Amino acid sequence: QVQLVESGGGLVQAGDSLRLSCAASGRTFRRGAVAWFRQTPGKEREFVAALNWSGGNTYYTDSVKGRFTISGDNAKNTMYLQMNDLKPEDTAIYYCAADPLVLSVAGRDLKEGDFGSWGQGTQVTVSS
Repeated sequence: QVQLVESGGGLVQAGDSLRLSCAASGRTFRRGAVAWFRQTPGKEREFVAALNWSGGNTYYTDSVKGRFTISGDNAKNTMYLQMNDLKPEDTAIYYCAADPLVLSVAGRDLKEGDFGSWGQGTQVTVSS
């Protein structure tokens, strides 16, 4: 099992940028997919973006396309979520996730149940 630790959240104004990081330990991101989800109170965890670690393919939910970029650094065993042009509706706790058995990230919003390893979450608050 891989342990994941997120960082980089904070309070920003609409239009600002943030970069979230997710560092892995215990096992590397050698195969499978990594992803970012987010959750607001009273709602289910929502898919944001995913990266196929070995192939480099990415997929984004429609609401963040063109604003968010998911990426990874093999040497640091860390993945990132660059968030630009943030909006108040992006306010949520952001979680990173990983699973070696998720081989494709194309064509659909992935589900919480697709991933076996999760970080503890980092709060992102965007004020208007």
